[in-house]
Amino acid sequence: MTPQDVAALVRAAPPKLGRTRLVLVDGPSASGKTMFAARLAQELGGPDQGAADAGAVDMVHTDDLLDGWHDQFTYWPRLERQILMPLRHGAPGGYHPFDWQLGRFGIEWTTVWPADVVIVEGVGAARAEARPWASLSVYVHAPAALRRARSILRDGPAMQGVLRVWRHREVIHFAADGTADQVDVRIDGSG
Repeated sequence: MTPQDVAALVRAAPPKLGRTRLVLVDGPSASGKTMFAARLAQELGGPDQGAADAGAVDMVHTDDLLDGWHDQFTYWPRLERQILMPLRHGAPGGYHPFDWQLGRFGIEWTTVWPADVVIVEGVGAARAEARPWASLSVYVHAPAALRRARSILRDGPAMQGVLRVWRHREVIHFAADGTADQVDVRIDGSG
């Protein structure tokens, strides 16, 4: 399925988060989630509108919500309280993005507008707690060897120790949540 195909599904789906269609893009690290979410956002912005139509699409990366490496799946209360609940009521939400260099949340505020579509992208985004509010949930997958190779290129060899633990926790989470079998759409992120 292409981003264009998924965009058509999003446009056809009813909003479940107030007036906003929430799209959850999940999958293991280095599977292609961020790239797919960006392509989907571009497609949803429309060929002539793109980023100029600020009301069309907003995006949240769950990596910005994590309180460091050990907060891999426990960011949910922040996402719900600071972003999803305000959007549900037609108000803007927001957050202080985590600064991975300083190891703490930053001081800048990122506003998430009650756009027509809000995409939440990242590991654990399409968890069971979020799916009832989603107009569409997506799981991006790719073979483990490809994901490891991408991770080495993207994150460097020095990060692989912490990322091995991260990937192990992903396996446990996805098995317990049944994410891949519960989402609306599965995307092959190998390409």
